[in-house]
Amino acid sequence: MEALYTATATVVGGRSGSVESSDGTLKHDLRMPKELGGPGGQGTNPEQLFAAGYGACFESALTNVARKEGIKADNAVVTSHVNIGKDPADGGFQLSVQLDIKVPGVEERVLQDLIQKAHNFCPYSKAIRGNIEVKLNAVM
Repeated sequence: MEALYTATATVVGGRSGSVESSDGTLKHDLRMPKELGGPGGQGTNPEQLFAAGYGACFESALTNVARKEGIKADNAVVTSHVNIGKDPADGGFQLSVQLDIKVPGVEERVLQDLIQKAHNFCPYSKAIRGNIEVKLNAVM
């Protein structure tokens, strides 16, 4: 693959540290959520960052696919839920994702088709295919 763009971020201190992009536009403290035994509080975490990235990428893929099919979907809303839990295979952790996708004015059958096509087109979906359970939920 020939890279068209490279995003670079540096993390210091892991889940209780900070993250900053090379251009400085992303700069956040990181905090372990209380649910995972951390203090919680001000700051984000890797799951929130992944949810944001995947949701944005999937919404762009969806509107791209819809546009190619002559369907207006620029009012699409994607809510991304990234879950982290114990991996029974090795005792570590694993992720799963649920994407709730809503496109007002698009009938369910058409939306289901667009969602599948977007899932095949989205770079995030391609990256995790076969590794993370992903549930695609059309919201009417």
